Amino acid sequence: MNLENIFSKQNKNLLLHQLYKPEFHSSKNRINISPESESLQVAHIKLNKNQTFKAHKHIKFDRNMPRAQESWVVMKGRVKIYYYDLNNDLLTTREMVEGDCTITYMGGHNYEALEENTIVYEFKTGPYLGLEKDKTFLFDKSIKES
Repeated sequence: MNLENIFSKQNKNLLLHQLYKPEFHSSKNRINISPESESLQVAHIKLNKNQTFKAHKHIKFDRNMPRAQESWVVMKGRVKIYYYDLNNDLLTTREMVEGDCTITYMGGHNYEALEENTIVYEFKTGPYLGLEKDKTFLFDKSIKES
């Protein structure tokens, strides 16, 4: 499994971000990526032809989600990702290609498309209650924003 865990420099034991680059030749059918303690649960699932699961729906229960968590999967193109620490300092940057998945549990992030017509899927815990209740913007003069 090609999984990079990115921890806070402010709190060395606090997992802020993960970058998963799938190994499509892996013999494992399911790889749980997210720690069970996080609200956003991400798994890599490899299915064989005609494989199925029992039809189901999820049980409603009160989930304690103190902040939104977000994941991106690159479907086409390339993306540069900027990972930020709890104090808004830039931790590191990485490049994502088709099939790569990033997850942010805490800390900040920014994304930059490196190719025209890049397509990503974004997954977030909800509900989305508007920009003012969802985001605090960071400023990093090393990054050009549009």
